[in-house]
Amino acid sequence: MKNKILWVITAVLGLMVAMQQLQASQGVDVKTAQSMVNQGALLLDVREPSEYAAVHAVNAKLLPLGQVESRLQELAAFKDQPVAVICRSGRRSAQAVAMLQEAGFTQVVNVQGGTSAWVEAGLDVVAQR
Repeated sequence: MKNKILWVITAVLGLMVAMQQLQASQGVDVKTAQSMVNQGALLLDVREPSEYAAVHAVNAKLLPLGQVESRLQELAAFKDQPVAVICRSGRRSAQAVAMLQEAGFTQVVNVQGGTSAWVEAGLDVVAQR
């Protein structure tokens, strides 16, 4: 009986870890990301400063992909907190998600479609005029 209970607990925990990794790799849609931000998640924009200046999601923190590894200390407070990573279309943010996961971040997800999808969905942005 104890072995069955232990097996079930192990299976459930394994499934939870697999689901978390799948969600991080596939990401979340922009509306889910917006909801996460509204609940206190960090929205991390990994595009270049010129791209960010042109248009970015409200409350997004800029940290270009090429600087993520060298500036991990700035994100330390979010190591066990929700972090949604966004770029233009989702490729660079997927790379950043992998870097953050490797660094021990436990609740990091990729924003599918990136800033392009954010704008298309009509979500709040700051845009250069």
